[in-house]
Amino acid sequence: MSRLLLVANRLPVTVAPGGAQGPLVRRSTGGVATGLRSLHERSGGLWIGWPGRADVEPPARAALERRLAELRTVPVWLDPGEARRFYEGFANGVLWPLFHYLLDPMPLHVQGWDAYERVNARFADAVAAHHRPGDLVWVHDYQLMLVPRLVRERLPQARIGYFLHVPFPASEVFRILPARDRLLEGVLGADLIGFHTAAYMRHFASSLLRVLGLATDVDRVEIEGRTVRLGVFPMGIDPARFAALAEDARVAAEVRALRAPGDAALLVGIDRLDYTKGIPRRLLAFEVLLRDHPNLRGRVRLVQVAVPSRTNVGAYQDFRRQVDEMVGRLNGAFGTPRWVPVHYVYRGISERELVALYRAADVMLVTPVRDGMNLVAKEFVAARTDGDGVLVLSEFAGAAAELAEAVLVNPYDVDATADALRRALGLSEDERRARVQALRKRVVRYDVHHWARSFLEALEDASAHRATSTPAATAAGHVARLVGRMRAAERLVLLLDYDGTLVPFAGVPDLATPDEALLSLLRALAARPRTEVHVVSGRSRETMERWLGALPVGLHAEHGFWSRRPGGLWTAPPVPTMEWRERVLAILEHFAARTPGSLVEEKTVSLAWHYRMTEPEFGTRQANELRLHLTELLSNAPVEILPGEKVVEVRPHGMHKGAIVAPILAQASPGTLAVAVGDDRTDEDLFAALPPGALAIHVGPAASRASVRLGGVAEVRRLLRAVVGDA
Repeated sequence: MSRLLLVANRLPVTVAPGGAQGPLVRRSTGGVATGLRSLHERSGGLWIGWPGRADVEPPARAALERRLAELRTVPVWLDPGEARRFYEGFANGVLWPLFHYLLDPMPLHVQGWDAYERVNARFADAVAAHHRPGDLVWVHDYQLMLVPRLVRERLPQARIGYFLHVPFPASEVFRILPARDRLLEGVLGADLIGFHTAAYMRHFASSLLRVLGLATDVDRVEIEGRTVRLGVFPMGIDPARFAALAEDARVAAEVRALRAPGDAALLVGIDRLDYTKGIPRRLLAFEVLLRDHPNLRGRVRLVQVAVPSRTNVGAYQDFRRQVDEMVGRLNGAFGTPRWVPVHYVYRGISERELVALYRAADVMLVTPVRDGMNLVAKEFVAARTDGDGVLVLSEFAGAAAELAEAVLVNPYDVDATADALRRALGLSEDERRARVQALRKRVVRYDVHHWARSFLEALEDASAHRATSTPAATAAGHVARLVGRMRAAERLVLLLDYDGTLVPFAGVPDLATPDEALLSLLRALAARPRTEVHVVSGRSRETMERWLGALPVGLHAEHGFWSRRPGGLWTAPPVPTMEWRERVLAILEHFAARTPGSLVEEKTVSLAWHYRMTEPEFGTRQANELRLHLTELLSNAPVEILPGEKVVEVRPHGMHKGAIVAPILAQASPGTLAVAVGDDRTDEDLFAALPPGALAIHVGPAASRASVRLGGVAEVRRLLRAVVGDA
């Protein structure tokens, strides 16, 4: 197995101030720390993370780092102010509530992004400092969404996985974030991105399309010459450990003590005191149960454990007061001298107490309003080696996708939840045991070891595929050699596409105007001795004349139908007969009318339907439907239907960019090097028409006949500046 670098916000240990002996190092608790601890211990790798707040002076820090190194952990030190802005400010004050669809706790003014960037960069630096060739880097959760890309920038060949432990929200919610594009780009630095459920993966893919314009092909997306895989990996637990604890004699004694007050049925809720866990709605449902079924008073009680969480965050302080007040009101309304409806425990509990509560529960309540997975549900099932008990589970917990035999509830429907509690209390023993048996089979089979193994195997496969696939961007050393060849050529002819090659795509085609840096670059290239520059575009001649007409370069509009030598006049061959034009124009106008944001562009010999400004998913579906319709309609017509970057174009056969190559190179002298650069299907015709010895350079990740590949517009401009000698 490859050495593994685990990268998480927290280390699996916590550093706390100590006495004369120095700082104390204690084992941490929490889903990620607990779930990955055994993997870390077995892999022989390193765990990189924040050790927690500890006032450790520099003289003592060296000794502490040696102690942490013995545990194969690497601390990322954060000062208190930095930690507060990063962790409490942006990560838990902004990302956490938004990813859980809870917008009210979000601040009116989103702040802390600068600290989030700095801390993520610090983590990436730590990875780069400890990385060895062949390592697997596994980055975890919403606190470190920028780390994959930052590591990729530092270590281009690193094998990087990323796993999100919280829900990924619907794109309409995710788009609220001011830094939405940066977060997506950060995660896309990974080779493999993992989610708990298919719904989270689907939401992520939708956000890629709506925010970055990146279409996902089933479970993968192409970006900057790389393929990024997406996958669903529901996290499990260590069921053997919980089963062993359940059989411990001390746990059995604790269970008897919990059941001792009488024959009252026991409902149990165990949660961090977090506003995502649905505790207030659970208390309301319990109140409705007691109000509507007076016969249950004195015969059922709720033990609610609330583990303190993020106590320095204002929203959590307010939430604690709300829960305290609700518990007090409920007990005051229904309690008697001999019976208290809610036993409320506000503290952390030991593992033995936890398992005892699982074993004592008649009904386990796991009813978050939104949760990435919720391992409490699985722990309860694993602890029920007696084969009894009922799990009431929120349909908005990720675990609901796996644990179908639970009693599923919508926690927002308080009355229905109360009714589900009544039904759970009344289930027959046969039905309870049948449900638990099915749940246990699944939880035992798909444990935390299966989760980690399946993710790492998929990461190995994804990174191996990246290493052998052709779409990878050409290595920097090879590009440098190509620049040397271009500079040494006796005569250089450049054939350059415009959109997606010299300038990024714009939402509205007319807004893709050349910036001053590009105009200066093209002037410098044209002024270079023995160099001829041609811009070949699908744009109209009017647009190209307006944007580039003042430059001493050749211009070729409408994919080469119109041409203009430097300083010359526009020329074109005779316009062919196009009986199909009016029919196609009517169809394109029809699709534009029923697809908001799309538009039709009429050219001399072609028609184009642009949909860059449409709602992405709807626009893509409409484009597919349009292509199918046109293919059927024009099956016998002398035309081509070209799908491009957010455009569908119809043009006559033979009218393509490749037609300009022969006229331009007709007078080529020996030693002339022709170089064509382009990014889409129309440029493949240009590449195909090049003579032997010429260079074809493709921009982006799509399949191409070109032997050289660049990642994007920035790389193209960098290459051309190097030819001029400005790089």
